[in-house]
Amino acid sequence: MDRAPGLSVRLRLTLSYAGFLMLAGVLLLAAVWVFLLRYVPDRAMLINPDDRPENGVFPVRSALLGVFAPRAAAVLAFLLVFGLLGGWVLAGRMLAPLTRITDATRAATNGSLSHRIRLPGRKDEFRELADAFDTMLARLEAHVAEQRRFAANASHELRTPLAVSKTLIDLARADPHHDTGEVIDRLHTVNTRAIDLTEALLLLGRADQRSFTREPVDLSLMAEEATETLLPLAEKHGVSIETSGDITPASGSPALLLQLTTNLVHNAIVHNLPEQGTVWVHTAVRPKAAVLSVENTGEPITPELASTLTEPFQRGTERIHTDHAGVGLGLAIVRSITRAHDGTLTVTPRPAGGLRITVELPAASPHTGR
Repeated sequence: MDRAPGLSVRLRLTLSYAGFLMLAGVLLLAAVWVFLLRYVPDRAMLINPDDRPENGVFPVRSALLGVFAPRAAAVLAFLLVFGLLGGWVLAGRMLAPLTRITDATRAATNGSLSHRIRLPGRKDEFRELADAFDTMLARLEAHVAEQRRFAANASHELRTPLAVSKTLIDLARADPHHDTGEVIDRLHTVNTRAIDLTEALLLLGRADQRSFTREPVDLSLMAEEATETLLPLAEKHGVSIETSGDITPASGSPALLLQLTTNLVHNAIVHNLPEQGTVWVHTAVRPKAAVLSVENTGEPITPELASTLTEPFQRGTERIHTDHAGVGLGLAIVRSITRAHDGTLTVTPRPAGGLRITVELPAASPHTGR
């Protein structure tokens, strides 16, 4: 934003200090005059002890005023100079932290997000501002790095099906006698994966933007609907699903929360034991929180791997070589939806293998449903 040039804050503070000091000096001198000199008589009789004719009346107050006024003006001049010099020095010292904050802001504007102010000293308003700015820079740097990784991974994921499609088309064009039915089937599979990935990216962007209307939602109904929808997939994988929990009121987008629950149950089914696996879906109400937990059996997972599973396009080796590998955005979408609803997501490895994923959302008011 272009602004017209103006006086610096340091100069304005200096003038304020000097003006205040001058005002204090004027008031002090006025008080001296009002409360002391006003009681001096205008004239006084000079009495000669020898009773000579030189006796007379002399103007006392005017004489004192003649002496007081020049000295008062000198004092005010001194206060003006002292106020300007002292105010300039004091303003500079007071605004020094603000200068460091401004330099850090300009560095961040130029793309240097790794710079930190780290303002020393005890806590005050400037230190609080600097610490808040450092925290903002750290979060912004992490967010930008995450977005860059996401963009690179998304480009890679989208390039793969496009490259496969191009290869299949080139193959069909080079060999007209090749079985077109096989090529069409493979193109359909690759195209379906590209569409799924694109829809997942759009859903992820919608959740991050929080462009939805909050409505009363029952997480237990979401769990039942997601379980019924994915029951055929669970039967195909030989996985049993157990649901439990009472009415669990929350507030949010029904479509996004259903997507969150479906992603969790789908993830628990696909990444389970080869046979006789189990998925537990439970909802509960806690003080000021509505809780949805999805737990599944499966291969042992280290805490280090579990902490990365909510990152976009993170897959274990077993995920890549299955027919239901997905696009690697399932838990990333869950995290984004949870964050958009001001909730918390916890991923915990089970000691016997598998995962326990818990989503805590702010509970809805029993009266308003919000």
